[in-house]
Amino acid sequence: MTRQPYLYKSSENGMASPDASASSASFVMKCGGSTLAALPEAFFADLAELQAGGVKPVIVHGGGPAISDNLEKLGIQTEFVNGLRRTTEEVLDVVEMVLAGTINKLIVRRIQSAGGRALGLSGSDGSLIQAEPVANAAEVGLVGDVVRVEADIVAGILGMGYMPVIAPLGVDASGQRYNINADTAAGAVASFIGAQRMIVVTDVPGILKTIDGVKTALPSVTFSDIEEMIESGEIYGGMIPKVRAAMKCIHGNVQEVVIVDGSEERVLSRLLSGEQIGTVIRR
Repeated sequence: MTRQPYLYKSSENGMASPDASASSASFVMKCGGSTLAALPEAFFADLAELQAGGVKPVIVHGGGPAISDNLEKLGIQTEFVNGLRRTTEEVLDVVEMVLAGTINKLIVRRIQSAGGRALGLSGSDGSLIQAEPVANAAEVGLVGDVVRVEADIVAGILGMGYMPVIAPLGVDASGQRYNINADTAAGAVASFIGAQRMIVVTDVPGILKTIDGVKTALPSVTFSDIEEMIESGEIYGGMIPKVRAAMKCIHGNVQEVVIVDGSEERVLSRLLSGEQIGTVIRR
């Protein structure tokens, strides 16, 4: 299969241009809303302890199941096309309400209850995440690709001593909102702020491959490994945008993306101390 091209604003050498003023971020962490809801308090205590020790995380979150629940309660039909939610203006109202409201503020509260400092915002605020329609917009509606991230906003929040907690919504120059896949948004944020590492927190121990009949987490994979696993069906459904986003953000200053199980004890501290956990994706 042909790898999808980078979608982020590029410099002359073809790489996304990170803002040096935001490169103080230690890592970008992406986590789904349902995963965050299930994570133990110890995860947030670990995150707060890291922040107190000088680590500067940037968090980008999803919230797909909560969006689906609210759409069902309101009687609004929804469907997915290749892992992306078909998004009308009516659906987008609910997406924004859930992501920028309920989920975003829940995460902020959990971090602060654990002793951390966090500030929540969406990609629409300050035109933080600037977007354009995806190539198959005729199929999926108001879903966007990221063209730019205002890294100075991220740098400013980090400089004040807070973790940015970002809901993956985008906006264009006309003010049109877009639903952004959270994995894609996290990859774009990592690329533009120059973070060296992106951590994807999930409820699985990494990228799984069937070895001798047993699903096994791979310690590391390359781009070609991923393409072969997508082709064979080992990677499928919602995992495809996760690995695609990881592949797209590994350029510029970003060196690696790690997919980990957030329920593992002190997973972030152990990972940052050099322990092998989850699956590392490298070029």
